Amino acid sequence: MSHADPCPCGASRSYAQCCGVYHRGEREAPTAGALMRSRYSAFAKRHAAYLWRTLHRDHPDRAQPEARGLASLRDAAERQRFLGLTVLDEQAPDGDGLARVLFVAKVFLKGRDLSFAECSDFEHDGLGWRYLSGVC
Repeated sequence: MSHADPCPCGASRSYAQCCGVYHRGEREAPTAGALMRSRYSAFAKRHAAYLWRTLHRDHPDRAQPEARGLASLRDAAERQRFLGLTVLDEQAPDGDGLARVLFVAKVFLKGRDLSFAECSDFEHDGLGWRYLSGVC
């Protein structure tokens, strides 16, 4: 894979200069929208550890042991193909500190279209934005 490969999130920058900086831990995503894009890219690039790290502590998946959560994320990333992301709306944090992102993800599993739209909630935990929940 080339250093100049396009980022799976759909930005016009290379992966290395876009979501790659978050996946490598060089910095935190500055907004909920950037985190959402980086999480989509993490699925496409199979970065389960990043997906786990960016789950909010109150997300239901955090109730399971980390090893099981990582295995589940790794399995989803490896089995599915992530072929496109369209962000439809981004809302700044509200009075409760929740930011929202509405998007459509183009996802396939063994040729079957699993694409979906989701409105995701994100909350900053003092270190960075974290994925809290989503409604399809």
